[in-house]
Amino acid sequence: MDELVDRARAGLDRLSAPRARDAAAEGALLVDIRYAALRERDGVIPGALIVERNELEWRLDPSGSHRVREASGHDLRVVVICDEGYASSLAAESLRRLGLHRATDLDGGFQAWRAAGLPVVPGPGTAARPAVES
Repeated sequence: MDELVDRARAGLDRLSAPRARDAAAEGALLVDIRYAALRERDGVIPGALIVERNELEWRLDPSGSHRVREASGHDLRVVVICDEGYASSLAAESLRRLGLHRATDLDGGFQAWRAAGLPVVPGPGTAARPAVES
């Protein structure tokens, strides 16, 4: 599995949390693929599109019949976010195979975002944990 993840990452320009924040400010689409229990436990990134992993390709394929409104074209810059940055590397590589050549992921995932002190809002059902725990 490690070799598969390494191969996927070889083709990606993975972003740190601050770089992902800057990319979003410049128009990149942040896509949170974590499952609901993690979003409820830890919160969500404001403005991130929630698309669970099993629906990702269907929702982001710009030529697909089940795409979301945000899937505007193959030039769309997409930053995939999972919990710790493993599944997101595989997902970003899959999006590249669909033609989304600017797809990448957040190095360290949501946990790196939160550890960097970047904005997090409570997920549905529970309060988000603080960025820095005491």
